[in-house]
Amino acid sequence: MGGVTSTVAARFAFFPPNPPSYGAEPLPPAADAGAAGTGEAKGKEGSVVVELTGVPRRGNVESRRLRTKRGTDVVAMYVRQTGAKLTLLYSHGNAADLGQMYELFVELSAHLNVNLMGYDYSGYGQSSGKPSEQNTYADIEAVYRCLIETYAAAEENIILYGQSVGSGPTLDLASRLPRLRAVVVHSPILSGLRVMYPVKHTYWFDIYKNIDKIPLVRCPVLVIHGTADEVVDCSHGRALWELAKVKYEPLWVKGGNHCNLELYPEYIKHLKKFVGAIEKLPPPNDESPESSGSSDSSTQTGPEGTEESRKSTDHREKTRPSIDYRKSTDRRDKPRGSTDRRDKGRKSVDNPDRPRASVDQPDRPRKSVDRYVYLQACCI
Repeated sequence: MGGVTSTVAARFAFFPPNPPSYGAEPLPPAADAGAAGTGEAKGKEGSVVVELTGVPRRGNVESRRLRTKRGTDVVAMYVRQTGAKLTLLYSHGNAADLGQMYELFVELSAHLNVNLMGYDYSGYGQSSGKPSEQNTYADIEAVYRCLIETYAAAEENIILYGQSVGSGPTLDLASRLPRLRAVVVHSPILSGLRVMYPVKHTYWFDIYKNIDKIPLVRCPVLVIHGTADEVVDCSHGRALWELAKVKYEPLWVKGGNHCNLELYPEYIKHLKKFVGAIEKLPPPNDESPESSGSSDSSTQTGPEGTEESRKSTDHREKTRPSIDYRKSTDRRDKPRGSTDRRDKGRKSVDNPDRPRASVDQPDRPRKSVDRYVYLQACCI
């Protein structure tokens, strides 16, 4: 059955830019020796510094090739911001690679005053291997481990950011990190299949079942989505925000589509407000989800636009064990059975000003042409 899942995923989810927009070369001997002198040329678990070609050289940007637990080598870039307290781990959208995201990452790091780590999935850019759901989970885990081991980041100072298909690995990792500082999902998907069809059941062959994982995330979650998104309907973002345990004031970009939200002034303004609020929050505690919080069913409002929802009992899919932050073990997922236990008649979270297809309608294909054909030219 895992083969069917992989086939479905490959068919409608992954469109790496071809050819890649950048290159990755070993450091020149002199530069390599200099980096070795600082102890940064080679990190743990096969982390090696490389030089990106085809992009501007910047003194505060370092790139590495990282080995994942599934045997692929992914390329990542780290933007260091002097005086930054937080680190943003960014998982980009579908039809993009580091070369195309390079300037955005540098600008986001500067505007938000955060260190930023971006990476290419297996099979993207100069990363080896082939794209798959399970590979992206291993990819983000390797990058996260590099942040902890090489750049001395702490879990409680890391914000995970996932754009579109990047919301999949982002929420998977976030669901397994109890002390994570915060999560941002940008034009996120409820699941891979739900982008194509408004299914109301979670099928075993579906991919990126974010609808099942976001209730397990314990830190504040910011959702950003364009109201005119024709690739992933805004109802996906609204539904995920409703399911989040600790909600932060969402950003619904009026008129924004799937690939241009960064061009709206409110995008960076809202992100800066969010990062500022997160910096003021106390570090997460170590209590288990079962023991933390009050038994009161009312919603608890937190500082600066955050609010904690009532306890979720909608755990349709069991999460994988929390990862060891400093020692990776290979826990390849077996295909998950359908464990859909969602409450019947979930209320629609669509905006009342414009009718949208509900995510809980009877199973039937959309009238439009298969949306994933369009994704080849867009950035899901």
